[in-house]
Amino acid sequence: MDFGAVLQTNPPASRTIALAKLAEQHGFSHVWTFDSHLLWQEPYVIYSQILAETRRVKVGPFVTNPATRDWTVTASVFATLNEMYGNRTVVGIGRGDSAVRVTNGKPTTLKELRESIHVIRELGNSREVEYNGATLRFPWSVGSELEVWVAAYGPLALKLTGEVGDGFILQLADVDIAKWMITTVRDSAEAVGRDPDSITFCVAAPFYITDGSEAGLQHAREQSRWFGGMVGNHVADIVSKYGADGSVPKALTDYIAGRTGYDYNSHGKAGNDHVDFVPDEIVDRFCLLGTAADHIAKLEELESIGVNQFAGYLQHDNKEETLRVYGETVIPALSDHLTAKA
Repeated sequence: MDFGAVLQTNPPASRTIALAKLAEQHGFSHVWTFDSHLLWQEPYVIYSQILAETRRVKVGPFVTNPATRDWTVTASVFATLNEMYGNRTVVGIGRGDSAVRVTNGKPTTLKELRESIHVIRELGNSREVEYNGATLRFPWSVGSELEVWVAAYGPLALKLTGEVGDGFILQLADVDIAKWMITTVRDSAEAVGRDPDSITFCVAAPFYITDGSEAGLQHAREQSRWFGGMVGNHVADIVSKYGADGSVPKALTDYIAGRTGYDYNSHGKAGNDHVDFVPDEIVDRFCLLGTAADHIAKLEELESIGVNQFAGYLQHDNKEETLRVYGETVIPALSDHLTAKA
């Protein structure tokens, strides 16, 4: 299993870069960032410095969208970074949440999402593409490699992911829900003749290492409860479209019954003051909380259902310690064990 660290680009940017370097030192393969240009600093600028000060990690947005950035500009950024730093970028993309809603916009249609994935991937892989009635390519780009991973929850978005995504990003770590969604994506891929094993399955959630005490666990819950509110935005959209009794698991839809609204000024922040509707049970199911042994056990479950990468959100007060314990204990436990002498 690979591991990613998901950062917010809060100022100073040097802090984001330092955390990215620390993640690499502890064995993480990916460094992801939120992409919401009003709420946080511009991540695409920061990627260049992260890549300059690291050697291995891949970087990318978690996630961008087709609405706030021209698709050809997005592709150009990553093709340029690949030329500079050697194919160390990946694009996570979805229909759009905070980046578009803060400006009173709306998430894009799935048709637009599908088209944007094609344009970004073709240009980002040094190929030509049809766009707005013209055949385009980057004449300066040779040998760029760029995967596009799709963030999705609803049935139609999951279907699209299986049809066109290089990877699937699921922003919650509930094993039962993840199993249902991964199966849906794999079935969709098979239906159009794709090899499901060619898709990278990435589960993302807050991760917090505790001392094993009940007080420590409760503190971790409070530091992570914001996540249930963020996921609730997407679930609310699904319920609005499909109804609470649709094909989406009830474990995902039931908990938002008490949701009364959402303040994007507190988006993705520990101590979010409007997520009281998220119960402890959901926090525990959606996140990875507890001792290193607790994390390893849940990650082994996720790996058994086909998860290839766990990406942990570092929006809490225990960033460095969580990275350290993962590097020293958790990541080795989920890695292949080799011996110097047979």
